[in-house]
Order: sequence, then C-alpha cells, then structure tokens
Amino acid sequence: MVSLNYYLLSALPLLPEIGSPPPLTLASLYDQVSESPGPMELVEALILGDDLIQRDALLAGEIEQVEPVVLSAAQVRNEEPLPPYLAIMQQDSQPEQEKQVDVLWESYFSRIASVARRLESVFLGSWVNREVCLRNALAQERAKTLGLEPADYLVGIEKFSCDEDFTSVVNEWASVENPLEGLKILDKNRWAWLSENDSWFSFKDDELAAYAAKLILLNRWQRLTSQSRKVTPAAQAAGANREE
Repeated sequence: MVSLNYYLLSALPLLPEIGSPPPLTLASLYDQVSESPGPMELVEALILGDDLIQRDALLAGEIEQVEPVVLSAAQVRNEEPLPPYLAIMQQDSQPEQEKQVDVLWESYFSRIASVARRLESVFLGSWVNREVCLRNALAQERAKTLGLEPADYLVGIEKFSCDEDFTSVVNEWASVENPLEGLKILDKNRWAWLSENDSWFSFKDDELAAYAAKLILLNRWQRLTSQSRKVTPAAQAAGANREE
C-alpha cells in the first residue's frame, strides 16, 4: 500500500497556502484515488462533508451553484433522498429546519468516526473529533449570545471527547462582525492543525486524507470568492461544518 501511495502522492501537485487558488478540483482528486480502496474511502468520507456544506448553503439560499462529488446534484438540491446512512437518522429529526441540520451532521460525523475505526485511520478519527468539538464550541458561543440553551445545539456529545481548548479561536471568531472574516479565522485554524497532522512524506493513507482535507479548504475559499452570496446568521451558527 505504501508504494501505491507513493505514486499517487507523487502525481498530485503541491498545495499552496490557504487562500490561494486550488491546483486541482475535488472531483479530480476523487478520480485519481478511485482505484485505491483505502485512500478512496478516506477521501470520499471527507469530500462528502464538503457536499453537505454545499447542500446546506444552497438550501439556505446562500449559493446558487453546486459542484458535488460524492452526492448527486439532485441530492444536494434536496430533490432526491440522501444515502441511507444519512437519511435514516434524519427520519427521527425534529420538524425545525435548524434541528434537522444538526441531526444530519451528527449522522455524518458518526459515519466518519465509523470509517476511521474500520480503516484504523488515526488522522480521520482525530479530524472528525476535532470538527465536532469546534462545532460545539461555536454553537455554545452563539447560543450564549442569543440567550438560548446551548445543549439544544450540540451534537455527538456522547460519542466524542473534547480535550482541546478552543476559547482563543472562538473568541476571535466572535469578535468580528463580518461572517466571511469569521470563516477565514476558523479555516486558518483548521489549516494550522492539518499542517501539524498531515503525516508529510509518510506515504500512508492518512497523508492522502490530510491532502484531501486541505484541498477541500482551498476549494471552499475559491467558491466563497467566486460566487455571489449572502451570509445568514444560521450559517454562522454551524460554523464548524457550513460555509458562512
């Protein structure tokens, strides 16, 4: 597997710093790893999250165009059911749209944690745990600001443990009035973590997964600058898994 990943990683372009144009699309990366079962499943799990971000943004009226890779365009537009591993948990969701979004993301995070355990991916397991904890830290801050009960907006609290202190990045995020600037703060924090945990030159599956996670951030920033969009308070509330 290591030798196969050597050729895969050697064929991929180096990634620039966050905020720069991505050197390839997510669809191109997905195609390149499609014949390597382990890396493909890790990359697919990560890109699925980006598809769901686009779905949330589209349904909220924040973007008009979508470019999903794992989901179909009809699924992203809510014209077709989501995959069973996501849709089954949605059936038990509350009627409020925001709660449905929370339940959907909890089912996604559970799916990713399951993939990480099965493939013994240290990176993916750490990534999903951190994403859940960051999301919950942001949800708590927003609930406090709005005078709401934070517990109503947390996900995965029984499945994920949060040891990292997000106080600094959450305070910085909360201090800016421009939601786009807030997203930049969060994604720069994500990028820094990825750079510290990317298994550089290991040529293992986790290095490909980290590459995919970075490429997702680069492509997300490109969408933010290329599409005319509005930024809603609801988008800020889910800052850990939605584009603001």
